[in-house]
Amino acid sequence: MKITDLKTFVVGNPPPLAGGRYFIFVKLVTDNGIEGIGEVYNATFKPEVIVEMIKDVFERHVLGMDTFRIETLWRNVHGRGYSMRPDISLMGVLSGLETALWDINGKALGKPVYELLGGKVHERLRSYTYIYPRPEDGGAYSNSPVYSDPDAAAARALEYLAMGFTALKFDPAGAYSTFDPRQPNLEAIERSALFCKRLREAVGTKADLLFGTHGQFTSSGAIRLARAIEPYDPLWFEEPTPPEMPEEMAKVARQTTIPIATGERLTTKYEFKRVLELGAASILQMALGRVGGLLEAKKIAGMAETFYAQVAPHLYCGPVEGAANVHLSAAIPNFLVLESIERWDGFHAKILKKGIRWEEGYVIPPTEPGLGIELDEAVALAHPWKGSDLHLVPTYRPIDGYGRQ
Repeated sequence: MKITDLKTFVVGNPPPLAGGRYFIFVKLVTDNGIEGIGEVYNATFKPEVIVEMIKDVFERHVLGMDTFRIETLWRNVHGRGYSMRPDISLMGVLSGLETALWDINGKALGKPVYELLGGKVHERLRSYTYIYPRPEDGGAYSNSPVYSDPDAAAARALEYLAMGFTALKFDPAGAYSTFDPRQPNLEAIERSALFCKRLREAVGTKADLLFGTHGQFTSSGAIRLARAIEPYDPLWFEEPTPPEMPEEMAKVARQTTIPIATGERLTTKYEFKRVLELGAASILQMALGRVGGLLEAKKIAGMAETFYAQVAPHLYCGPVEGAANVHLSAAIPNFLVLESIERWDGFHAKILKKGIRWEEGYVIPPTEPGLGIELDEAVALAHPWKGSDLHLVPTYRPIDGYGRQ
């Protein structure tokens, strides 16, 4: 099979905006009519620029290629333009195209993608969600009390437990800025500890607590924060320091009993190798629309096995990356837990002709060939992105010692 065509979709995510402001999907078509879909998770440029990047990589490396020559494609794209190093934007583009190739190959062979990655290890995959506001209480970017009030978050957590979730993520430590890392102020430390206390009181041992941050803090500041929340035994402390210096994150890992998780902003095996060798984290959170694709993620998971590290794929975009996460997770022995956008309902279900199967806290890997999902192109075209923001927008000014801009 040879690739003959590309189509891109920039889809505006309607309220409540869970999973981001927009999704970037790609579709590849072969000379015998098989289609495959992928998703590009790229937050560094506006989507119109990303689409041009996708077209450039497609025209130079994908058009006319044999769909099974994924390793060759990876090396050529990774090294193009005299780069040969982790490039978060380029690898995001490659990830979406590479995922679409796996979808095509699975369909051609009549097998789910996980069967091509070594076969299914897990019959079902435990999933977790952020604690989001109720739909009627505002969207993901609202000022809902669930983000600032520990009691409101605890009440919402009980609703997620009733749905079947056994793990919940939250990030009460404050905004992130382009001028980070910084020291957490005492108010942020106290608020974070109170969130953990109230949530632990609400859920008991029925759910794990996943403490999220976004690299806001210095290593010394992250250690102070970790000590405040340790009594509530979170399953992880996520990205406590910026991702560029895993040496600093390793200092945090050595000073806390909470497992450190990281990886959503990392790409390729080379960056994850540093994390593992330094002991910076024991839970890896690669984003399948950014890390370099399914094959690269499988290599990273294998490397992690040798360090007894586990994998919890990250998700803050659309359901096509989510589907890729499902296939990776199903095929690796060191899978820990899968991030979902609640139950993959709402728009995440509407944009697929066949959605991701979620049952009582678990995702059930599909049996259909390829990724096991199909993009509803009519829905995608009916929701074009019309905004100007990036996928994620940090604060562009320093945040002072008490969280003020």
